[in-house]
Amino acid sequence: MVEALKKDYRTAPISEQDRTMLDYVVKLTKDATKCSPEDHSRLRAAGFDDRGILQITLIASWFNYINRVADALGVGRD
Repeated sequence: MVEALKKDYRTAPISEQDRTMLDYVVKLTKDATKCSPEDHSRLRAAGFDDRGILQITLIASWFNYINRVADALGVGRD
């Protein structure tokens, strides 16, 4: 499963709900200004409520933030 997700989550054997969530997280990570109400509608259609959408957004954003901080400070580099 891990290898399939690393290769391409869009073809990995995951649920449509997970794929929809990952589509949103990838978009948020690449350019959060492109996230729109339509993305939230897709998440709702996949079964996420407002609280779930908020949690997905907060968790992905926090990981993006902390990784950028670590990269800027050279954490983990030799």
